[in-house]
Order: sequence, then C-alpha cells, then structure tokens
Amino acid sequence: MSRRAVRRSREARKAGGERPAYRQLRNPFAPIEVLSADQIEHIHLASLSILEKTGIRIIDTESRGILREGGFDVDEDSHQVRLDRDGVLELVSKAPSRVSVRGRNPAKRVMMGEGYVAFTAVGGPPFVSDLEGGRRPGNIADLRDFIRLTQMLDIIHIEGGCSVEPTDLPVSTRHLDFYLACCQLTDKPWKPLSIGVDHARDALEMAKILYGEDDSALAADPVFFINTNTNTPLVLDQEIAQGVLTFARAGQPICVTPFALAGAMAPVTMAGALALQNAETLAACALVQLVRPGCPYVYGSFTCNVDMRTGSPAFGTPEYTLGAQASGQMARRYNLPWRSSNVNTSNAPDAQAAYESQMSLWGAMTGHVSVLNQGAGWLEGGLVASFEKLLIDAEMLEMMAAWTKGLEVNSETIGLDAIAEVGPGGHFFGTKHTLERYENAFYSPVLSDWSNFESWQERGSLDVTMRAHRAWKEMLTQYQQPELDAAVNEALEDYVKRRKEKLGKG
Repeated sequence: MSRRAVRRSREARKAGGERPAYRQLRNPFAPIEVLSADQIEHIHLASLSILEKTGIRIIDTESRGILREGGFDVDEDSHQVRLDRDGVLELVSKAPSRVSVRGRNPAKRVMMGEGYVAFTAVGGPPFVSDLEGGRRPGNIADLRDFIRLTQMLDIIHIEGGCSVEPTDLPVSTRHLDFYLACCQLTDKPWKPLSIGVDHARDALEMAKILYGEDDSALAADPVFFINTNTNTPLVLDQEIAQGVLTFARAGQPICVTPFALAGAMAPVTMAGALALQNAETLAACALVQLVRPGCPYVYGSFTCNVDMRTGSPAFGTPEYTLGAQASGQMARRYNLPWRSSNVNTSNAPDAQAAYESQMSLWGAMTGHVSVLNQGAGWLEGGLVASFEKLLIDAEMLEMMAAWTKGLEVNSETIGLDAIAEVGPGGHFFGTKHTLERYENAFYSPVLSDWSNFESWQERGSLDVTMRAHRAWKEMLTQYQQPELDAAVNEALEDYVKRRKEKLGKG
C-alpha cells in the first residue's frame, strides 16, 4: 500500500468520527513520585498535628455529636473539633481502596482506585459558552445538551454533576430538573448535588425509582459518586456536612475535597498547602466512617496556587502538576482512591486552555488518579462550561487512554522478518507486517487535522476550536436517548412534580 493510500484510509476513518468504544481504564504504569518517603511522612505527621492541636471547625450540630460519640474532643462554644491521630487513622483504615459505581446500563459500571481510572464531565459552572452563542448564563436547555453529549462521549464515564447551572429555573427546585434530565438522557452514573439534605434525599429517592431498588440494594451496589468541598481552611459548614451525612448513611462513594489555594486559603508553600489539604480530607473521611464504617471514600485534592498579583486561582501550572502528583502519593499512603481534576484558567478554548489542561492531565495521570473530576468542558477557572472545550478535552482524554495501553513487545511486534524483507534503504508501507496492523497500529484522532496545508486550506482553514464546534453540533443531531421504561419515567416525573409543589410552597 502506498503512503497516499494509507493517508486516505486514515482520513476516511477520521471523517467518520469514530472513537474507541466505552471501556474501563486502568493505568499500568508506576506513578511518578515527587515526594520521598521522608517527605510523605513529614506531611502526614504535620497533618495529624493540625487535627490534634488546631482542629477543624464543624458548623453542624449533628456532625459534632457524631464525632464526640466517636471519642473526639468537641468545643461547642467555638465549634472546634480536635481529632487525635490514632482515632483518625483507625477510622481512615476502614475505607476501601477501590470503589465501584454503576449506571443503569450494566455495561457502564466503573471502578476507581487500585489503578482503575474514571473520567467525569465538567460540573458546576454558572455560565456556558460556544462559538455561536458566546458566553451566557446557563439554562436547562444547555444543561440537557451537555448531558446528551456526555452520554455520547464514551471516554467520559460519569456525568459531571450539573455541567452548567440552569439559572432560568427556580433555585429551590432546579436540582430536580437536573436529576430528571440525568435519569432520562444518560444511562451512565451521575453525580447528584451534595449541598443540604434536600439535594441528597431527592437524588436517593429518584435513584430508587430509576433502579427499582430499596435503600439497602443501593448501598450494597452504589450508583452515585459524590463530590463536595470543605471551606478551606479548616471549616466544614452545615449544608455540606448534612449532605455528606445523608449520602454516607446511604453507602454512596463520597469525595470531600479541600480547596487549598496556596497563598490564599492555604500556606503559600506547596508543602504547607498539602499538609492542610491532607488534614481536612482525613477529618472528613473519619466523619464518614463513623456514620457508616466501610463507606467508600475518595481522597479529595485540589491544591493549586494563586496569581499573587491578583489573588485569582491559577490552574494548570507546574505547581498544580506537582501538587497533583504529591496528592496521589498521600492518598496511597492511606490506601484510598484519589480524585484530581482537568483544570485551566483560560477565558477561551484556545492554546492556553489546551496546554494548561495538559499540565493538569499529566499531573493526574502520572500521579495515578482514580477519578478525574471536571474532566471535560472546564473553562475560565471553573466559571464556564464550554461546548468546544468539552470536545477538545474528550480528544485529550482519548489520547491519555491510548497512552495507558502501553507498548507490546514480542517477536511478532518487533517484526524481524519485515526488517529483513525491506533491508537497507527501503520502506515498510507494503510489507505484510504493516498491512496486517496499519488500521489499528496508532491512535487515530477525531479533532486533529493531520492533512497538509493545501488540503487544510481547501476545507476552510478550520482550527481545532472551529472543528470542535462543528463536531458537537453534529453529535447532537445523532443523539439517541437511551430507553427508559414508560412506567419508570412516569413515576420520576410524578415525583419531581410533587416535590416541586412542596418545595415551592416552602
């Protein structure tokens, strides 16, 4: 086969938009370790000292009561809880090292921890953007489109947790519309909101309808991945605490993530920020284990730095990469799955967004991330969910997934016969060895354009952002809603209607 024929074949496959099918990923490589054993221990001991001497302020009476009954020192006047190291470590040891979450499609079960990796979409931005509509407040139509695209992108394993806030709906009930969209538009696991009891209970009640199961069945085989945050430094507020308690009692995997901005809400040094982060996530894990021993818990990390000129967060920096790799080491210190993120600070889906995201991804993947939160679509420091960035990130995640395949080295892959056949000065395009393997020999991108300049120019000189715009628009025309039993759908809609009536009156 000629070089031109090989190129034509590759371009034909790319034009078809083919992506690898949905699959569980596992990282086969040894993690990069940026901390020595002594440094890990130093951060570990410093974190325990923080918990023992300074403590953490928990602005929730019920949580403080649980910790007091667990043997920890609670000051009701200041809401400070001091946790002794032996008690904390005993509780943390009860959490499993691997977490399993299922979608309503049995084939879309994902595992996290012990090398297994799951990717989520972006979650939480109040704004949305695309090349045609520009930057604007999010609405329910945009949210539903994000969920549809998340369903179609097989590299994304878990819905992002409300990819864009539907600001056109009432604050008190919009979570119900989000949950209903997840139930109807995707058969993957999804991330409910975790602030307050109402958000948590509604998610659990709708899950029971969706799966036709009771509380014990959902706890035995979880369907949610819960991610929430502390109020760094060293505060856990009532609404977040109540959400954590509710999901913990239901046995759903929980990740409590400190927002350790070095130089702002954490010490300016990465070592200090890591120690503070470690203290907060261990304290949260201890609380979860007191509520339900053995409840799946994911070590949360989001250590990054601020721009000291403005005080704004800076994502995708070298410090972020190092912080991610170090956080992975700390999580493994306690045999916990670990959460990291794909983040950037760019205001547009441009080169800056790509190289900052690549720094974030590299830190996560080489640090052996278990679940990549905010995996696709994040822009503007988390304020914007971008349709184009969703597709660009999906391409980057596919490349990371291809990297995890590693290299196959044996007599057949080395191809000594082919080398002997070609000899000095020849080429390998037409050899049997090449013809048997060329279709699947290399990763074939969907968005990248590998054509020469003239061909690229003839097709409109589209850069990757423009190609991503075309791609997500085309994908929505091809979307097929996963089947949902009519009676189940009716029951879900009825539940939402009843809850809206109640919450609206409240």
